[in-house]
Amino acid sequence: MTLTDVIRVKPDNSGVVTDGVKHSMNPFCEIAVEEAVKLKEKKLIKEVVAVSCGPQQAQETIRTALAMGADRGIHVQVTGKDYETLGPLQVSKILAALAKKEDAQLIILGKQAIDDDCNQTGQMTAALLDWPQGTFASEVSMEGDKLKVVREIDGGLEMIKINTPAVVSADLRLNTPRYATLPNIMKAKKKKIANVNPADLGVDLTSRVEILRVDEPPQRQAGVKVETVDDLVGKLKDTGRI
Repeated sequence: MTLTDVIRVKPDNSGVVTDGVKHSMNPFCEIAVEEAVKLKEKKLIKEVVAVSCGPQQAQETIRTALAMGADRGIHVQVTGKDYETLGPLQVSKILAALAKKEDAQLIILGKQAIDDDCNQTGQMTAALLDWPQGTFASEVSMEGDKLKVVREIDGGLEMIKINTPAVVSADLRLNTPRYATLPNIMKAKKKKIANVNPADLGVDLTSRVEILRVDEPPQRQAGVKVETVDDLVGKLKDTGRI
């Protein structure tokens, strides 16, 4: 989920205002959906199920995935305080529970969120399921019951082969997501979205992180022009910078 509006802090400093904000899909998750749809088009997988956790507005994101080619959606309804404290661990628990319920063989998700830049959900989901993982994937191919994953690492590229079932997190260069065409957007309205609650999955959303306070960043001060290097040094000394 990304916030596509001016970010405002709540008056009580408990978090960020999200009321009335349009939800859109994380770009890395768009890449993950595209890769899943491509695998289905190659007849390497049978079905693509899109999952999103959050309030009613999360269905907008699922509809986008359905318009891109996903077969059906699952909306895990999370609202109120649970939604405000929803983090990678809680989402990982939900995905792991759904994977078992759906008998999934492959989970593909974005490598990280773009609001808080958390890069943990894929790894945590793999750990909870005790599945192999291929993170930061820039290329994915299926070879029988194995996955070949090219990973982007600090030193360049790493190629690994892992057994399925597995978890893969999509990096930026994995593919270019398709645009949802109007006919597919209309078809997506008829596709099924199942509604479930975390309790139905046996998932406890209690957070281990407590938000003490959220503040807006301080207002940026106007710059000051100086005529010489000596003036600059003097100003820095006066402000205690040096």
